[in-house]
Amino acid sequence: MPEPKKPENSEELANKNKEPAPPAGKPEESPDEDDAAQPVTSEVLPAVEEAQPVTTEVEPTVEEAQPVANEAQSAVQEVLPAVEEAQPVTTAAQPVTSEVLPAVEEAQPVTTAAQPVTSEVLPAVEETQPVTTESLPALKEAEAQPVSNEVLPALEVATPAAEAAKPLVKEQSEGRDELPEDEEVPGEERQMSEVTGLFLLKPENTTAIKGKDVTLVAKVDSSNMLRKPNIKWVKGKWMDLGSKAGKHLQFKETYDRNSKVYTYEMNIRKVVDADAGGYRCEVTAKDKCDSCTFEITVEAMEEPQQQANILEAFKRSKPKKEGGDAGEDAGDLDFSALLKKRKPKKGGEVKVEEKEEVDVWAILTAAKPCDYEKIAFEYGITDLRGMLKRLKKMKRVEPKKSDAFLKKLDDAYSVQKGKRIQLVVEMADPNAQVKWLKNGVEIKPSAKYVFECVGSLRKLTINKCNLSDDAAYECVVGEEKSFTEVFVKEPPVTITKPLDDMHVVVGDKVEFEIEVSEEGANVIWMKDGIEITRDLTRYRMKKDGKKHTLVINEATKDDMGSFIVFTNGGHSEAELEVEVLGVENKELEVLQSIADLTVKAAEQAVFKCEVSDDKVTGKWLKDGVEVLPSKRFKMTHVGRFHKLTIDDVKPEDAGDYTFVPDGYALSLSAKLNFLEIKIDYVPRQDPPKIHLDTTGSTVNKNMLIVVAGNKLRFDVEITGDPAPTVCWMKGDTEITEAEGRVRVDTRKNLSSFVIEGAERSDEGKYNITVTNPAGEDKAELTVKIVDVPDPPEHVKCTGVGEDTATITWNAPKFDGGVPIKGYLMERKKKGSQRWTKLNFDIFESTTYEAKKMIEGQMYEMRVFAVNGIGISQPSATSKPFMPIAPTSEPTRLMVDDVTDTSCALKWRPPERLGAGGIDGYIIEWCKEGGTEWVQANEQPVEKNSYRVRNLPMGEKLLFRVFAVNMAGRSPPATLQQAVTIREIMESPKIRLPRQLRTKFIRTVGEKINLVIPFQGKPRPNVTWTKDGEPLESSVNVRTSDFDTILFIRSAEREHSGKYTLTVQIENMEDKATVEIQIVDKPGPPLAVMVTDVWGFNAALEWKPPKDTGNCEILGYTIQKADLKTKGWFTVYEHNRRPSCTVSDLVMGNEYTFRVFSENICGMSDDAGMCKNTAVIAKTGLVHKPPSYKDMDLSRSPKFTTPLVDRSVIAGYSAAISCAVRGFPKPKIIWMKNKMIIGEDPKFLMQNNQGVLTLNIRKPGLFDGGKYTCKAINDLGEDEVECRLEVRVVTEKDEEKKK
Repeated sequence: MPEPKKPENSEELANKNKEPAPPAGKPEESPDEDDAAQPVTSEVLPAVEEAQPVTTEVEPTVEEAQPVANEAQSAVQEVLPAVEEAQPVTTAAQPVTSEVLPAVEEAQPVTTAAQPVTSEVLPAVEETQPVTTESLPALKEAEAQPVSNEVLPALEVATPAAEAAKPLVKEQSEGRDELPEDEEVPGEERQMSEVTGLFLLKPENTTAIKGKDVTLVAKVDSSNMLRKPNIKWVKGKWMDLGSKAGKHLQFKETYDRNSKVYTYEMNIRKVVDADAGGYRCEVTAKDKCDSCTFEITVEAMEEPQQQANILEAFKRSKPKKEGGDAGEDAGDLDFSALLKKRKPKKGGEVKVEEKEEVDVWAILTAAKPCDYEKIAFEYGITDLRGMLKRLKKMKRVEPKKSDAFLKKLDDAYSVQKGKRIQLVVEMADPNAQVKWLKNGVEIKPSAKYVFECVGSLRKLTINKCNLSDDAAYECVVGEEKSFTEVFVKEPPVTITKPLDDMHVVVGDKVEFEIEVSEEGANVIWMKDGIEITRDLTRYRMKKDGKKHTLVINEATKDDMGSFIVFTNGGHSEAELEVEVLGVENKELEVLQSIADLTVKAAEQAVFKCEVSDDKVTGKWLKDGVEVLPSKRFKMTHVGRFHKLTIDDVKPEDAGDYTFVPDGYALSLSAKLNFLEIKIDYVPRQDPPKIHLDTTGSTVNKNMLIVVAGNKLRFDVEITGDPAPTVCWMKGDTEITEAEGRVRVDTRKNLSSFVIEGAERSDEGKYNITVTNPAGEDKAELTVKIVDVPDPPEHVKCTGVGEDTATITWNAPKFDGGVPIKGYLMERKKKGSQRWTKLNFDIFESTTYEAKKMIEGQMYEMRVFAVNGIGISQPSATSKPFMPIAPTSEPTRLMVDDVTDTSCALKWRPPERLGAGGIDGYIIEWCKEGGTEWVQANEQPVEKNSYRVRNLPMGEKLLFRVFAVNMAGRSPPATLQQAVTIREIMESPKIRLPRQLRTKFIRTVGEKINLVIPFQGKPRPNVTWTKDGEPLESSVNVRTSDFDTILFIRSAEREHSGKYTLTVQIENMEDKATVEIQIVDKPGPPLAVMVTDVWGFNAALEWKPPKDTGNCEILGYTIQKADLKTKGWFTVYEHNRRPSCTVSDLVMGNEYTFRVFSENICGMSDDAGMCKNTAVIAKTGLVHKPPSYKDMDLSRSPKFTTPLVDRSVIAGYSAAISCAVRGFPKPKIIWMKNKMIIGEDPKFLMQNNQGVLTLNIRKPGLFDGGKYTCKAINDLGEDEVECRLEVRVVTEKDEEKKK
């Protein structure tokens, strides 16, 4: 047997020693059997070399896994002829298959990583399965190794490639015997994930027991990171578990500052079957990222790990014999397949017998119990007791068959956002009624949710799925339910328009803009690897549909750098350069640029330009080469003008000339054309001629009329030899565009003037000039644009009647170039959207009377103008108006007052107002016997009185009043007799209010406001005095024609006195006096003394206070105090005399006294203190206290009244109460469901003399539960509890109450 070869790369071997290996301790095979298998291995070896790269590079994506299956299939097809030739030798070559096992087990980690795509790759691989089964029966024996049920499908995917890899892997498996002792042995389960990328510890493949907890751990080294890493746990391909965190999924993060290692844990509480599957852990940190995959297998058994093949768990090992045969009971029970860790012996080889795989478990499950012994004997199972125990447990976890559902929903569905998904269940009863629930809420049929019933099938179709449809769904039939979960996948958001690099100057505005594939997508902006958040006020992010913009209002040097925008489907990067310009480098403005020149030989060419800065210098270039001064080339700089002069122009001077200012990124260019004249040959020349044809489209000669918006194309035939040059001009502007809305198309003998979509601005005179060396010709055209007219202007209502209204308007400013034919009118009620046409025939006037309207209803009008082209846009809507009739005349018009130049009138409103109400009144007057009425007020007055001023004195005048509303003026109310405009003398009279006829008393600080009316004509002279003296500056007086006001903002004692009001007209006068008294609190009494003490009494005397508060003292308040307690107690109130006797004093005590004085403002702020004390002497009595023993009141808490179970209505405040006793006073603790209720504002806890109350404010359903009250003191504790039920009152309950 050849010597094992050592692998060339020891690192590859070290990485592979974590892969599964065949079990150790198997008997070696003879060299003869090995030689017999040599032809097979030699023919298989080429196929292995082809398949080896494939088997080691399987990735968990469908695109990369598909070529692997195709190449593996072709390799098996190549091996098949050699296997068929070697079929006779397979019996002798059976031991060789044991060497293939390491290759199969080495493929297991690869297949595990490929498991997420096995369901998609499997159809392509199943075609190769029959070939591989016939080629290598030993592979079935290898599949009996302890591989989990979820890994087996992935192993089948890699089977064709693994079979082709057997001979080559054999060499590598032999070389493993030389591994160091500290390396992991192949076949052992990995204790720690391989340290690659950012992970120190990766989550491992885990087998979890259903109903128990499992924890996955990942560790990340952050010593080389600038920012905290972000971790993401993903199930399957895309489902983010972070959004599912809760009671079932819990995440924990810890950080070790010493080692700078982050530890992340994912804890799955009470594992269920749906938790099984492939998972991925991703960690990102700025520009670094790493990920790893792992599997979670869920088992219903109590054993740590299920056996993949029940046959291998109960077989006995055979003794080491030549033929390998033995009796049924020979050897020991071999449980090596159950072990996780094995170390192979050096030099030992593994033997796996070739057996056809039989699913014994399926046979036992379907068989009757009486046939178990026969089946165990047939397949070599000797441990019947263990088999029956295992079979009993497995049968116990069989899912219960549903009576209502023949086919339930799958565990989960996934759908792309915007697509349609259909959920289907099959019912046992075709007539059964089902309910569909979403997150526990019943779904109602709609355009989005479509229910179908086809025989026994019930279908729920969800159209246009969005993120809100990502939820849990249930199909309910009676008490049975079928659950599923729908996951809505968002398509990746791609960047359709990337960022552009930008170069700006300090202070400029910067806008980075991108477009993405989806509206409302979220993007992340970063600068130099640091995320830009909204906290950075320098940067502003805008979102407009698919456009996303990053705005920097004023760029600075600090903004230079790399800007990156990220979406979940890509990113874009751009650089920002900010240039700092000095004062001398400010922006240069070009006032006059240089122009192209065409000159003849020996002529002079002058290029001239003007810039905004007269200090700027520059240089001239010709075709990119600097022009140097010479006799013919002269350059001048005068102020802001720069000039290049070329004398005696020659043909070689033609070219592009450029002026470049120094220090500016600016250049001005022009072209010098050399016109060469040859007179050797003078051909025949015809002068140019313009042939106009404007028939059919003109009003007069050379006029073109076109409707606005239409296309105008005017073709002009041109003749002349040589071909003339055509120039179209509008006014002084030349039309040179060959493309655009207004353009000129020129061909050999035809020039076309084209206007696309004619506008009003295109109207005017156009000139066409054709020139050639033989002469020139000109023609003038007039283009007239006609259009619909502008809307009429200033639509308004000028008058209304009971059911009519008069509307006027102004003609449009622009008639469209065609005379206005007339107008169309529409009206509508205010607030309505429906317009009603008032005329169908064109109305020519600009005044229209609308009829048949409803009185009191607000209307609006609009007008259309009509010309020969069409109808204009509607005018602006008129102000709302109301058809109403004028009111009746005002009533009871009379004269209220007359002076030398004015007359005051008053009246009552009209008896009939109508729907329009009253806007005001107009007053007119005229001389008696005259007919000319003069309007007294420009605007209507709203009051029912008015004073007409500036009347001629001594004249007799008549007055009349009109009521005005929207309908106009009412009939007038006229005075029957003329009024002489002359003032009537009236003696002055003061009408003093009743409360001022007595003394007016106010306290200090109050506001005083005295209003005293008076009468007299003409206006009297009013004066105030205080005690015969003028008023102080702090007293304000305001006087009108009929009253006077005395005002003091803050009264003081000095304001007390007699105020006299004098009203005087010439030598007649009237006076009134008001006495004002300003009072304040009094001062304390004086000289308070104890004058006598006898028995239990004491006599007090004092003097009145010095300051009485400017009013009478009403009484005194006397208080006493024991010198021991120093507590004051009132003895007398409102005591009128300055003395009193205090009785009922306690013997043996010493007392002091104080007295407060009192007036109408209250008691004095300070009290008069007694200067001596009163001692009540003892009379020889001795107090003998009784002898007794103090009672011990200490006791542990005991509830005397327990809590009572209650049922309350949700939303109504509730309370639960109990009573407790105990000493010392116990501490009270309230708990809800064994959780202490803290400072929750929803709960109010009260303790009133041992009666404990817990108030619950507006309880909800979640407030129901078990409430406990616990009382604790130093001697013990006690508690009571009750159950609170919160129920919601339904409509049925309310109907029952009724």
